[in-house]
Amino acid sequence: MTGEPHVDWDPRSAQVQTDQVAAYDEMRARCPVAYSAYRNWTVFRHADIVRILDDPGTFSNSVSSHLSVPNGMDPPEHTAFRAINDRYFTPGRMREFEPECRAVSRQLVGALGDGLVEIVSELAEPFANRIQCRFMGWPARLHDPLREWTRKNREATRALDREAMSAIAMEFDGYIREQLDERRTLDRPADVTAELLAERVNGRPLSDAELVSLIRNWTVGELSTIAACVGILVSFLAANPDVQRRLRSEPDLIGAACDEILRMRAPLIANRRRTTEEVTVSGRTIPVGERVMVLWASANRDEGVFGDPDEFRLDRDPDDNLLYGRGIHGCPGAPLARLELTVLIEELLAATDFIEVAVPPGHAAYPAGGFDSVPVSLLRR
Repeated sequence: MTGEPHVDWDPRSAQVQTDQVAAYDEMRARCPVAYSAYRNWTVFRHADIVRILDDPGTFSNSVSSHLSVPNGMDPPEHTAFRAINDRYFTPGRMREFEPECRAVSRQLVGALGDGLVEIVSELAEPFANRIQCRFMGWPARLHDPLREWTRKNREATRALDREAMSAIAMEFDGYIREQLDERRTLDRPADVTAELLAERVNGRPLSDAELVSLIRNWTVGELSTIAACVGILVSFLAANPDVQRRLRSEPDLIGAACDEILRMRAPLIANRRRTTEEVTVSGRTIPVGERVMVLWASANRDEGVFGDPDEFRLDRDPDDNLLYGRGIHGCPGAPLARLELTVLIEELLAATDFIEVAVPPGHAAYPAGGFDSVPVSLLRR
């Protein structure tokens, strides 16, 4: 290919900013592989994205110039670091953490008032913040700074202010380094952060840069994505009283229901890949070294796989749902995310008689997923 490809779509357009889901549905039908105004290739169809995820040799995760452990690595380097990561998200560890997760959930749900509640600011953001600090063993004094950090990071990302994004990333790294330094003392607490200090890769201790990157990938993703998940889930339940009633009577279905609801409206819009060779996807030739955006928010609504993408069904093949990715780069923290969301919705439904829409939710703007605001009315027990 010679010269700059024709720009097929602009994520900054009014259509995308108004309602991302509708915009992606339209693009999936019209231009399933599109060259973006951001100078990357965006892939919209489920089958094409599965192909990309199943071929990490051609579609590399090594995209950023900054260290990203393990997400931004390819095998064999990725393999050793991913093995460390996965030791912290085993079924046994999730069972051990569930009581703490439930305590945080119950406390926050119990603090909600009767009547009008704005879910994003009053439940989703505090939950994401506190539950991640609890999992890492971080002190409560970080709750307010991390919430403010999350707000600044979201604003800088939406504005594509790279200078601000870099400064904000350095600020977050400072919080991590502070926690690591505290755990290097003789009376360090026995928590996940302290455990990580003892990890070894290829026979050597992890460097500070590797530790910071690993923890950053766990934590930054949780703070933003879990909050988005909570807003999406509560918004859907408020708008669908039949589903809400079913889950109240059959709470064992809550985990599967969370996955299905988040299939319909993605909390995380996209991830990046980089081509290692020239490749053709749905008739479009993508040169070597190009950035490719895997658009989860479109793939999980592909009519060719899911039929009516807005139909809530619990009998779908879970392997088709790309909510947590697929293959060797599937979401490292998926077991924890599933636990957190299931427990929180269990506690919210148990503490209330009904949740209904108060005001239509405010759509989040690209590149954020979910909603900026979810006003609902709670009828409490």
